Amino acid sequence: MEVNFEISYPYITQSDNNWVYENANQAFNILANRIAGCGEMPGNNTIRLKNVGFYIAYPEHNHITEEWRHWNAKYAEREWNWYLSHSRDVSELQKHAPVWKRMHGGDCQVNSNYGWLWNRNKQLQKVIEKLENNPDTRQAWLTLYDGKEMDDYEYDTPCTLNIGFNIREYPTHKIIDMTVIMRSNDLIFGFCNDQYCFSQLQKYVASRIGATVGDYYHFAQDLHIYLPSTNVYPKHINDYLKNILKL
Repeated sequence: MEVNFEISYPYITQSDNNWVYENANQAFNILANRIAGCGEMPGNNTIRLKNVGFYIAYPEHNHITEEWRHWNAKYAEREWNWYLSHSRDVSELQKHAPVWKRMHGGDCQVNSNYGWLWNRNKQLQKVIEKLENNPDTRQAWLTLYDGKEMDDYEYDTPCTLNIGFNIREYPTHKIIDMTVIMRSNDLIFGFCNDQYCFSQLQKYVASRIGATVGDYYHFAQDLHIYLPSTNVYPKHINDYLKNILKL
């Protein structure tokens, strides 16, 4: 995003009334406090905000640095490389993130390798070609969750619906912006690693079409945190949620 260097983050856009965060870590920190402070509890062991959309001005700054999160950059890069493999096999990844063991029926085949999904029918390559052939295209969209395949989602339902791209052209350069639309997003585990992989995808598309990285708009219909009583997260995170965020 081209910005005035005197801008103070976060701020609200005048055009579409969305928050703009400087980077992923600022978004994570503020959203955790927003969910804890004004979220609703729907009765499924989460506290959530509904229909949350926001911009990240510098998506390349994609490391989560809040000490209490203990975010693992090596794992995030491992997940990104798994996407690049286009393989549904999670046998290696689940050694580093046991949550994946609950996402399949014993065969280590999952649905949420987004690289596998955006490679189906060569979606990503076709999106890149559309951007190259028509910078004004409104058709540069990837589909990940597919309602027509709902019967195949017994163990693992993709959380991301779509990823879209658009180009802003200037006399001397062009910028690629990205929009991510999610049906559901756990802020603590999901968002931290999702935004890393999606921003890596944005950088990849930018490199393919000779553009620079622009802004990243993230929308989640249900942005949530699991309550500490569920023990979904490690103890140090649950302690922070209970003692600092008062969940």
